Amino acid sequence: MSGGVDSSVAAALLVEAGHEVVGVTMKTFCYTDVPGHPRSCCGMEGIDDARSVAHVLGIPHYVFDVEDEFTHDVIDDFVAEYARGRTPNPCVRCNAYTKFRDLLARGRALECDAIASGHYVRIEHGPTGSVLRRGLDPAKDQAYFLWGLPREMLPSLLFPLGELTKREVRERARALGLRTADKAESQEICFVPTGDYRDLLRRKLGPTHPALEPGKVVNLRGEQIGEHRGYAGFTIGQRRGLGGGHPDPLYVLEIRPETRTVVVGPRVELFHDAVDAAELNWLAAPPEIGMRVNVQLRYRAPKVPARIRAAGSTLSVTLDEAQPAITPGQSIVVCEGDRVLGGGRISASFRTSRRTPPSPSALRV
Repeated sequence: MSGGVDSSVAAALLVEAGHEVVGVTMKTFCYTDVPGHPRSCCGMEGIDDARSVAHVLGIPHYVFDVEDEFTHDVIDDFVAEYARGRTPNPCVRCNAYTKFRDLLARGRALECDAIASGHYVRIEHGPTGSVLRRGLDPAKDQAYFLWGLPREMLPSLLFPLGELTKREVRERARALGLRTADKAESQEICFVPTGDYRDLLRRKLGPTHPALEPGKVVNLRGEQIGEHRGYAGFTIGQRRGLGGGHPDPLYVLEIRPETRTVVVGPRVELFHDAVDAAELNWLAAPPEIGMRVNVQLRYRAPKVPARIRAAGSTLSVTLDEAQPAITPGQSIVVCEGDRVLGGGRISASFRTSRRTPPSPSALRV
């Protein structure tokens, strides 16, 4: 229970269904080493709200300190990825490790036999296994964040909100008189209290790390057209921070950490139709070569029809239509219909010679 409306209603629905429910909030990060920050620990407001909801529902509430695990699995990985010139998604790591794996291990100590959350996905349990499906509400579907779940955990998971919309969830919360009913959704990275992830990188890497040192901004011909203050401040597709005085809009196309170089060019060069990924995790049987699937390349990005080119130790897919700003470090999620097969971390993307460029409408800024 994060203290938000989704986990609050998820707990309420489980109580209504007759389950014996225990509410748990996970303390993942402390701000005690952040100079001038008013909070001593992460999410104290969330902990208070979760405790209040648990009281209304008549269930016990616990706070688990998982800061060490969270630091190792999420924060350290976040920093390392930016140092490599990639763009991580810490929410995917948090769900794959802290929110489910570590929580289930602690839940066993309380004699709990299942874990539930307020994610908008569905899960079906049957005699042949458990199947993870996209949430019924396409505007809130959160399967993108859950491809990294250990497959063996699926039989122990419950997602009570998978059939609901956000509006319906808030209506349920109001009807129950929960204080979280109209609470705004958090959009920030919980372990970046200043709102600027580069502050965290400076504390963790040190200000003289190559990722934070000045370097060249070059065009596709290799000509220097500017200088940046650290390649860790850029991501593929970024337009801001590249300076002015150029006749046409420029976008970040590539980050080369070995030379501290940021490559920029026109928007048309952002579109690629082939994707490679590593660090794969399959929630079902891995797809076969030639299989038709749908893939998602960013949260809230459209699902794109694709064909599997390889799915062994690495994943390679060819997209039916080129997509912009496919970013190393982000996730690719592979689905067959609404069934989530699994996913991986994007390692590279490119444009195949036989593919046509994107349509003019897709290139409009």
